[in-house]
Amino acid sequence: MDMPLQIRLDDLSGPEVRALLDEHLRSMHSISPPESVHALDLGGLRAPEISFWTAWSGARLLGCGALKELDPRHGEVKSMRTAVADRRSGVARALLTHIVAEAQRRQYARLSLETGSQSAFAAARRLYERFGFGYCPPFEGYVEDPNSVFMSRRL
Repeated sequence: MDMPLQIRLDDLSGPEVRALLDEHLRSMHSISPPESVHALDLGGLRAPEISFWTAWSGARLLGCGALKELDPRHGEVKSMRTAVADRRSGVARALLTHIVAEAQRRQYARLSLETGSQSAFAAARRLYERFGFGYCPPFEGYVEDPNSVFMSRRL
């Protein structure tokens, strides 16, 4: 990255954000069967219980991530995505650090997530493990699925 990374609360209105989310959804549908894709579209991410952040270097969008309030003590990490050109550069780590800090600020007791079980998601699972997430049963309406893994951590 040429400039310092900036993480901003985002209203999902910018064309760069829409393009990154479109790429994210296309990628998820290319890896997983439709019933196993839990990524949210723009409308889903605009729900009042979801806060959405983007990571930027100057005018260049590097990635995004969201936090969904499941209840006053439990949050879910959603829509973690790094632009292809910026993978392995610390963007996802910075976004996840921000989301965990926000969950702690909100005094959640637990933070959970769903991600893929396929090899394409191995780097994501390693990142979550490094942040203290452990494997758990499905939560909040999810069901057992061979294409999904569920992870959670206490805060």
